[in-house]
Amino acid sequence: MEAPVVNVGIMTEKAVSFVFHGEYVHTETGKFLTGEHRALFVNGRIVFNGKSFKELFFEPASLLSSFELKAVTIGRNFHWQRQEDQCFKGAFNLVAGENGIVVINQVNVEEYLTSVISSEMSAQASEELLKAHAVISRSWLLAQIEKKFCPNGKEGKQPSCYQDNEQLIRWYDREDHDIFDVCADDHCQRYQGITRASNPVVQKAVHETRGEILTDGETICDARFSKCCGGVTEQFEHCWEPVFHSYLTALRDSRETTFPDLTQEEEAQKWIRSVPDAFCHTTDKEVLCQVLNNYDQETTDFYRWTVSYRQDELAELILRKSGIDFGQILDLIPVVRGTSGRIERLKIVGTRRTFTIGKELEIRRTLSETHLYSSAFVVDKDKIQSGIPGRFVLTGAGWGHGVGLCQIGAAMMANEGYNYRQILFHYFPGAGVERRY
Repeated sequence: MEAPVVNVGIMTEKAVSFVFHGEYVHTETGKFLTGEHRALFVNGRIVFNGKSFKELFFEPASLLSSFELKAVTIGRNFHWQRQEDQCFKGAFNLVAGENGIVVINQVNVEEYLTSVISSEMSAQASEELLKAHAVISRSWLLAQIEKKFCPNGKEGKQPSCYQDNEQLIRWYDREDHDIFDVCADDHCQRYQGITRASNPVVQKAVHETRGEILTDGETICDARFSKCCGGVTEQFEHCWEPVFHSYLTALRDSRETTFPDLTQEEEAQKWIRSVPDAFCHTTDKEVLCQVLNNYDQETTDFYRWTVSYRQDELAELILRKSGIDFGQILDLIPVVRGTSGRIERLKIVGTRRTFTIGKELEIRRTLSETHLYSSAFVVDKDKIQSGIPGRFVLTGAGWGHGVGLCQIGAAMMANEGYNYRQILFHYFPGAGVERRY
């Protein structure tokens, strides 16, 4: 079998400026195009070269052709959000969406993976870490495509939002996308085309694992990863739909296998306030540079971290983020915790309103200008006057949702001599590796 192709959503804008490096063919007219171009979103359609279209599709005329997109926003809604020009191989598709022109790159899965591995971590990473990441990124991608074509599989489609007068429980996943398979930002997997030259080590890792995927014996594993689990990984259902995956479960990120029941508040408090040994507990700059690109390295306190808010700051932030006027904030109470201590449901108590929110990403978005590092945190209140705290201090653990592979932990494992399959079987217990093409 040949490697399949994937449709990657790069951005949605009212105006798109792009440059063809080498010849591209507009498939509808058969015209060959090169150089700079611009498309505008007007009255729900795409205006290009004086004509109106619902969709434009451009095929590269040679393997050397590429296209460059101007001012692509990366890290959207994260603390390091910025714009950059990006280059891509493969086909170039413009679709008139509801809110603008949707830019889609159709590319071979293996070429996509070479970019993802280079974008997600440094190309200087160890070969075994890169191989492990190639397998999980390929598995996750093909699992999403498989899910798209079989949306009513054995688990069935789960609603992603529950809301009533007392709570809002919402999660975010790839199903947010309907006209392409995956997006190019951290919501799915960070993909930046050929913007950064891929290191031969990355190409070698992708080539040597070509077609390899994780499987649970029946289906391709919906393999997940995050930056730092904080010492214990999270179960899938505490972050997304309530579906159990045997290979996405709680485990200790160390040679030690035992850990406390972090769904219990007392144990979670002890764990998060301590600094237990774990693969991902490291300050080794050489290892961290393997996983963290320049803007990720702006984050230094990822294993255990602290965030402080004055009363007025927190009340204004929650009002703006949630749209709910709680008045002054009296308390933030964990209602349900997951297996890593991450809060799945958080009760916000105010002088005017009490309301519960979840799951973890909704909590992180509500309590930060961008995202809290994770929802595994404990709350301290001080400067209390007339029962109203003057300050809230959140002490937290980990960076990201914590499900599946812990990138920093995996980098340390590779540094200590584990091979890529040992790394995979540590983070995805019970899974096997198969070569599908």
